[in-house]
Amino acid sequence: MIYIVGAGAGDPELITVKGQRLLREADVVIYAGSLVNPELLKNCKVDAEIYNSATMTLDEVIAVIESANSQNKNIVRLHTGDPAIYGAIQEQIDILEEKNIAVEIVPGVSSFLAAAATLKQEYTLPGVTQTVIITRAGGKTPVPEKESLKNLAQHKTTLCIFLSIGLIENVVADLLSAGLSADTPVAVVQKASWQDEKVLRGNLQNIVAQVKSEKIERTALIIVGECLNKNYEKSQLYSPNFSHMFRKGGLNG
Repeated sequence: MIYIVGAGAGDPELITVKGQRLLREADVVIYAGSLVNPELLKNCKVDAEIYNSATMTLDEVIAVIESANSQNKNIVRLHTGDPAIYGAIQEQIDILEEKNIAVEIVPGVSSFLAAAATLKQEYTLPGVTQTVIITRAGGKTPVPEKESLKNLAQHKTTLCIFLSIGLIENVVADLLSAGLSADTPVAVVQKASWQDEKVLRGNLQNIVAQVKSEKIERTALIIVGECLNKNYEKSQLYSPNFSHMFRKGGLNG
């Protein structure tokens, strides 16, 4: 059995209780060294075998897992954030299942959620938007044309744009060409929940200059949308006039 564990966004306390337990019990840990906070490795047993997958090929990772599994060792594949989002885990799962190696996924806190916490921000504000789009700009990994920023931005939802800070000028150009106004609010959160996290707030007109000035080139999330203005309608959930299965409202009762 191998456990693919989401390590959380960076703060070592954001790993789940289950993920932390599995990490403590693991005989073999393969972690994404370019992104996972090394503080998490302090949870490992003294004699645990630890591999940094940043220096490994997929074949090498699979070989380590196969060898450890044949010895009935506890294996943790430690990914940053939640591994379901840009985690490149599907190819690993498919190969392991072909080899009859059981896989279990343990979810984690994604950086887009850690960024919302840092910003003290709800992405789905009543009267503004009830939709969050998680996407990226096309780079080494292409994006289907139907999912281009130009197309997605036309919905005017909250956009959480991963893996694109190095293309910030292109991102802004695409969003403007989609019809978003220059004063559309933007936030950039670098290394969300890490001790050295950095937050920029601006709009489509000035965010590029801020990013360039702060020399932010990687490990940053771009959030775009009117939710950042915090001009919204109050939720009906707690309205005294709104009824639901647990409470009778004054006007609806």
